[in-house]
Amino acid sequence: MPFLSPYLLRMNSVTRRSFLGKTGLSLGSVLFAGPAIVRGQNLNSKIRLACIGVGGKGISDVKESAACGMEIAALCDVDDMPLLQMAAEFPSAAKFKDFREMLEKMDKDIDAVTISTPDHVHGVAGIMAMKMGKHLYCQKPLTQTVWESRMMRDLAREKKLATQMGNQGSAGPGLRRAVEVIQSGVIGAPLELHVWSNRPIWPQGFDRPEGEDPIPEGLDWDLWLGPATARPFKEKIYHPFKWRGWTDFGTGALGDMACHGVNMPFRALKLGYPTRVECEIASRAFSETYPTTSRVRFDFPERDGLPPLKFWWYDGAPENDSSPLRPSADITREIVQWRKKLPPSGALIIGEKGRIFAPDDYGATSLLLLNDEQQFVSIDKHEACIAIPESIPRSPGHYKEWFDAINGGPAPYSNFETAAYLNEIILLGSITQQLGEGRPMDWDGPNMTSTNIPEAAALVKRQYRQGWEPVL
Repeated sequence: MPFLSPYLLRMNSVTRRSFLGKTGLSLGSVLFAGPAIVRGQNLNSKIRLACIGVGGKGISDVKESAACGMEIAALCDVDDMPLLQMAAEFPSAAKFKDFREMLEKMDKDIDAVTISTPDHVHGVAGIMAMKMGKHLYCQKPLTQTVWESRMMRDLAREKKLATQMGNQGSAGPGLRRAVEVIQSGVIGAPLELHVWSNRPIWPQGFDRPEGEDPIPEGLDWDLWLGPATARPFKEKIYHPFKWRGWTDFGTGALGDMACHGVNMPFRALKLGYPTRVECEIASRAFSETYPTTSRVRFDFPERDGLPPLKFWWYDGAPENDSSPLRPSADITREIVQWRKKLPPSGALIIGEKGRIFAPDDYGATSLLLLNDEQQFVSIDKHEACIAIPESIPRSPGHYKEWFDAINGGPAPYSNFETAAYLNEIILLGSITQQLGEGRPMDWDGPNMTSTNIPEAAALVKRQYRQGWEPVL
């Protein structure tokens, strides 16, 4: 039987349209200016932070949190090298290799947690921390599975926690301005969305190599595997930062970059749950890694007064042997005429009256082309946009939003009410990539289930290795 959260059980009488209207979200000022989140502790005391994963992106997550005024109370990493390097900068912090041990031992001494691990650990670590009442900052993608994403959204509601996902573009004024402009109706009813990425830039699209290699000194391989099925260590295959293309550990190019590239249009277009998702075409399939290039289509129904919309995701690095998939020439003609070539990544929204184009991964800048015009113009300079008022508060900083929310301020713009929803939708594409091309998956969003492909259930909620099951 599919899992139904208590929140959704109370919504049986809500129609799809009203459900999407209430949860999908007028994603601008309403969520950002929502009820203040109070820590329930002495607001004059310093926020004590525990950090899970302190190498790679974890380096900036720890340092930026400290720069906001948090006290780094504990550091955790399965690899001694990044752990000791970060401990040298924060010598008073307790050091751990197992986040479960850290959370249990530091429970009374920490208020908040950051998670900057490979994708497959986000959910188990996040659920444990949130269940203990800890405010949470988690890198994108929020989780590796749809079920974990839903659980973290529910826990944030239940525990009234300050949460933020690490898609830093959310704090940019350009992204927020694009949401305001699109929702003003300047391009009319939105009909299509096209987003493309130059990922993967890591190895993927091959079978698991045979044999095993010695585990590097200082790396706890069993802890690195975490909830995933045990496998031998192979040098230069998984760690460090070779894991994104593996279905056991990562979410491929789509999971990695769509939390950035789809972030602005998700908000602007009020994209609730899709009704159908299909991997239309992909490079050669492998049983344990994502394809090197693919095109995935999401079908969204009418929502909050907007017509049905189709969203296509395209990925593939230009240096790969196979040609990366991109929108067709007739769709991108004006972009190519203006820029001479299609940028490596971007988002294009096609409406009845015109088009909005964001030429990067983060929605930092956007340009408008109305139907009777020949060239894109920045929305900051286009005559049709200048008079559109600001309706979304501007950010004091991505990490500062989270820090302020812990201290009773407004909810961060990428809090889990929003981020978990975005993450769920994106992960549906990763599921269809694993199911294989040409298999349209009909989707019941509130119940987290495919109504026509039963085997999708095994990808919605993973099988956890013994000892790593989330406790709810």
